[in-house]
Amino acid sequence: MIRVRPARTDDAVAIAAVYAPYVTDGVISFELDPPDAAEMARRMAAGGARHPWLVAEEDGHVLGYAYASAFRTRAAYDWAVETTVYLADDAQGRGVGRALYEELLARLTKAGFTQAVAIIALPNDPSVRLHERLGFALVGVNPAIGWKHDRWIDVGIWQRALAVLEEPRPFPA
Repeated sequence: MIRVRPARTDDAVAIAAVYAPYVTDGVISFELDPPDAAEMARRMAAGGARHPWLVAEEDGHVLGYAYASAFRTRAAYDWAVETTVYLADDAQGRGVGRALYEELLARLTKAGFTQAVAIIALPNDPSVRLHERLGFALVGVNPAIGWKHDRWIDVGIWQRALAVLEEPRPFPA
C-alpha cells in the first residue's frame, strides 16, 4: 500500500536517488549536477513548516516526493507557491504522483496559500497530464529559456487556484 507522509531528514538519501536521473539523463530539471543527500536535507530544512516536503512510500521504499517552495521572494507573492513532484522509475503510472500532489495541495490550501504554480520543461506529456488532471491550467510558455544537453528548452507555466480570492490574512510568523 502506498502511503504519503511528511519527508524526514533520513529520507534525503532516497530523495536524492529519485532526483538524480532527472538531472543527469534529461531536461526536466535544469540543474546540471545532481545534489547529494546532504544538499537535499538542507533544502528540506529550508522549506520549514511553511513549504512542506512529502514522500510516497511502499513497504519502506520511497517511490517519489513532492514539495512546495516560495514562488518568488517579494512579499506580494507570499500567497503563491511553486510545486514540484518527482517519481522513481518504478512508480511511474501507478497514481503515486497524483497521491503526492493531492496531499501537497490540501496542505497548501489549509495553510492559506491561494495559488499553486508548476514550472514544466517541455515537452513532458506525463507531467502536463498530471497537472491538468489536478486542475492546473497553462498560463504561459517561456520559449527557449533553458540550455541543457546541447539544446534549448521551452518551459511551460501551469497555475491552479487553491482558494477563493479575497483579501488574504497574514501568515503566522
